[in-house]
Amino acid sequence: LTDTPVVLLNGARQTGKSTLAQSLSETVSRRYLTLDDHTTLAAARTDPVGFIGALAGPVTIDEIQRAPELFLAIKAAVDDARLHGQAAGRFLLTGSANVMLLPALAESLAGRMEIVSLLPLSCAERGGDPLFNRVDWLFDGDLSVHSLPPCDRGLLIGELLAGGFPEAVARSAPHRRDAW
Repeated sequence: LTDTPVVLLNGARQTGKSTLAQSLSETVSRRYLTLDDHTTLAAARTDPVGFIGALAGPVTIDEIQRAPELFLAIKAAVDDARLHGQAAGRFLLTGSANVMLLPALAESLAGRMEIVSLLPLSCAERGGDPLFNRVDWLFDGDLSVHSLPPCDRGLLIGELLAGGFPEAVARSAPHRRDAW
């Protein structure tokens, strides 16, 4: 956001994209709009250029895949802002679908957008040890680099079975995680 006009948080549903975007909008003076809101979505689809043109300053648009009509309007706004030296960090977008498959996006925002993939939480993120990711350790092929104490075997199996989606991880009972 400090050097790119448009940043897209892309990833599977329920990975925390909206939560992250909302928290970024709270720490910086950034307007937050969600296209899950029917009124906002209707306005975006009816008049994409007017919708984007009415937004002053940095803005977050959540669930951008719902209104691909906005991409050309965003391109025009970014190009106009670049003429005035004010392009960086203008738009933070989130998308659950693979928005790169939308033809309007692929062409219109080339060179103007950076895509950040938001994956489910890793074992390291859930376990509080950002330097040691147990799953990577298992799949590296070199198990001698770190040793896993025998008492952690059950914990490791539990972490692997719990997965990394925040909603599932928050459920303490295994049968409730399975239900999710």
